[in-house]
Amino acid sequence: MLKHIVRVALIVVIIVAAGIFYFSRPDKARLPLDQVVGARPDITKPRNQLIPTVVVADAEGWPAGKRPVAAKGLAVDAFAKGLDHPRWLTVLPNGDVLVAETNAPPSKGGGLYGWFERRIMSKAGAGVPSANRITLLRDSNHDGVADQRSVLISGLNSPFGMALIGGYLYIGDTDALVRVPFTPGQTHIDAKPEKVIDLPGGGEHWARNVLAGPDGKSLFVAVGSSTNIADNGIEAEDHRANILQVFPDTKAGRIYATGMRNPNGMAYEPQSGRLWAVVNERDMMGSDLAPDYLTDVELGDNFGWPWYYWGGYPDKRVEPENPALQQYSKRPAYAMGSHVAALGLAFAKGAQLGPDYVNGAFVGEHGSWNRKPPSGYKVVYVPFGPRGFPIKGAKPADVLTGFLSSDGKKAYGRPVGVAIGGDGSLLVADDVGNTIWRVSAAR
Repeated sequence: MLKHIVRVALIVVIIVAAGIFYFSRPDKARLPLDQVVGARPDITKPRNQLIPTVVVADAEGWPAGKRPVAAKGLAVDAFAKGLDHPRWLTVLPNGDVLVAETNAPPSKGGGLYGWFERRIMSKAGAGVPSANRITLLRDSNHDGVADQRSVLISGLNSPFGMALIGGYLYIGDTDALVRVPFTPGQTHIDAKPEKVIDLPGGGEHWARNVLAGPDGKSLFVAVGSSTNIADNGIEAEDHRANILQVFPDTKAGRIYATGMRNPNGMAYEPQSGRLWAVVNERDMMGSDLAPDYLTDVELGDNFGWPWYYWGGYPDKRVEPENPALQQYSKRPAYAMGSHVAALGLAFAKGAQLGPDYVNGAFVGEHGSWNRKPPSGYKVVYVPFGPRGFPIKGAKPADVLTGFLSSDGKKAYGRPVGVAIGGDGSLLVADDVGNTIWRVSAAR
């Protein structure tokens, strides 16, 4: 009898071990990344995972003498070094550059999942405490290097996006949109931030980007989801996975567009005036799904999250189902590739980088943690046509690369925010390299 029990127990252990081995194996991409980009990417069948693929490059920073690699015809130099996890950039009318030195608020997750999350974030370079400040950089002698630096405001709560409207600087903390009186030229703010509107804070996606509305009377605020696919129920995602429109005069807001797992960069396409955004899509469907995207956004749009992706493909993992939404799920305009972590967005208006970069969008791709082989870890350019949409058949062109070692195991840096500088250069926030890079036309 004992032998029989031992034999059965051994079989169970072998089955469990085999199951863990099978489900924990990294899912390798079966498509080249360039087949999952553009207006018509290849959407394959999902390979759903119980345990996510984890392929994280060790965040090491830049060795002495090493820097990113600029595309032909461009040059790259450090605009500012020695920052503390710089994530987002705003260029003021006088040319000063505001940098959000920030990170996620302290994780409240406990148990095995919380430990796993903290370990991955630390390995990827996101385990440092948030500096919770906005720093002002000024290039007073116009030589392409910031020679003046000051803490504009500190004591914030995981700040991210910034926008200037009507004598106020608006700041997207993780849990509130706040504002302080500000005039370009100031190098320090003593005023206590005034709350404009509460925001749902923290979660898997904590960063709150802010964009001033074209009418000067409203702002758009990007709020990512709390979980991957509403894992804690759709009620926990209230006012999340969307872009809000906030009216500061009345301190009121509304949902402008929804169904976006993690919208981040926002900008206006200069020819049409349309609002565009980059969005990070869902995880644990394999290395080929689902593509992050760049898209135009209009009032009332719904992009399907969590029930649908890429314009109506159902995610069978989500319960309860929502079949009525399928036909109304808007298809994004342009796929950036799977798991590239598209975060930064800036259109080329005002750029002085040569004829190849006149009409299009620069996108900062922070880089994958859950794809084999890795994707992203670069800044790319999507060319646009005269009607304000990406050129048919166009693929993203590399602008700034070299953030990842050739074997994919080391991350020297990870690009996030991108912005057009007052001198027409492209500025790139690198939160692992703790540097703002300046891309210019090569002499």
